[in-house]
Amino acid sequence: MSAESRSDALRDRFLRYVRVDTQSDESSSTNPSTLKQLDLLRMLQAELISIGCTDVVLDQFGYLSATVPATISDANSVPVVGFLAHVDTSPEITGTGVTPIVWRNYNGEVLSLPGDPSQKIDPRDSPELLDVIGHDLITSDGTTLLGADDKAGVAEIVTAAAYLLAHPEIPHGTLRLAFTPDEEIGRGTDHFDVAAFGADLAYTMDGSTAGTIEWETFCADSAVVEIRGRNVHPGYAKGKLVNSLKLAASLIDRLPKDRLSPETTEGREGYLHPVHIDGSVEQTRIKFIVRDFTRQGLLDAEDLLRQLAADLMSEEPRCRIDVIIQESYRNMGEILAQRMDIITKAEEAIRRAGLKPKQEPIRGGTDGARLTFAGLPTPNLFAGGHNFHSKREWVSVQDMDRAVETIVQLAQVWCGA
Repeated sequence: MSAESRSDALRDRFLRYVRVDTQSDESSSTNPSTLKQLDLLRMLQAELISIGCTDVVLDQFGYLSATVPATISDANSVPVVGFLAHVDTSPEITGTGVTPIVWRNYNGEVLSLPGDPSQKIDPRDSPELLDVIGHDLITSDGTTLLGADDKAGVAEIVTAAAYLLAHPEIPHGTLRLAFTPDEEIGRGTDHFDVAAFGADLAYTMDGSTAGTIEWETFCADSAVVEIRGRNVHPGYAKGKLVNSLKLAASLIDRLPKDRLSPETTEGREGYLHPVHIDGSVEQTRIKFIVRDFTRQGLLDAEDLLRQLAADLMSEEPRCRIDVIIQESYRNMGEILAQRMDIITKAEEAIRRAGLKPKQEPIRGGTDGARLTFAGLPTPNLFAGGHNFHSKREWVSVQDMDRAVETIVQLAQVWCGA
């Protein structure tokens, strides 16, 4: 398989995968949350078998795993390395009827997406476009998301596996592959069996800009504020009615205006972010997500929320406000800082792929965060996509191919080749 044919195969795989609707559903209680994710997983299962992978298993929870056998005789002397990507797409933007568009030899201009010309991908908003002039870009037609998050990673892992299996002269140890459901709704590792997967370490292919390696995530919690008021007939409510909707509005209005929100923070700054509200006069529920790179910062934000609730109750003692905190995940850097060999080997592979490695913290989370705390250290590598969870999502075919080359080189770096 030549470099050109590998790139063509990668592009064609990606175009096939994004046409399959795999949107996950936070309100569902099934595993996976939507049966349509299995459509792609079964397609991948057949493809992995056809390219020569072994131990190809799709389990009852929608986790697909496979092995690329070692090509070195002393495979037991080197770590088993895993590569993971998730098949689901965000519930925020429709993934039904994706029509991918290939823009060959991108020239740096604004891309007006043909299905909805109001959807424009502009270098002024996406300056990364200036780094890919001359590349072949893929977008949706503007009526749906594209699904590069994370079908770019899926296509890269399958293409790298096919390339390695077609080139047994390339030295590497045992590689384990996994394709998971429901990452976008925070349930991507709920039933992932780390012991059965059998890797010593792993990498998720779920990042963005080419050359990036991410080994720090937010610490994350969810918070639910339940406000109970008093409802009476509004015609006879004077001095009696306590409107929980108005109390909810007051609570949100008391949040800091210049900090602790996604729209006012960047870098290593955290936030306290209301994401959903529903209720009535009698009772209102506000859902928050809380994020910070340190546990103390997380606790400080949660204490602020509790204090705002306490202040509101002191002003209106007839109401009741409960703040319920639930842990989501923690900064995987707490553990990966003790395993910097996993990072430095990834940097070496990225350099071999012709890129300059760049470390960045993730202003979000990945499946790797939970896997790391479950005993499988798993930083995140670039997959080449941009504008995730948007109808203006795009990916460079050439950057995707560099991700494939990074996987191929990583397999060799870990066996000392």
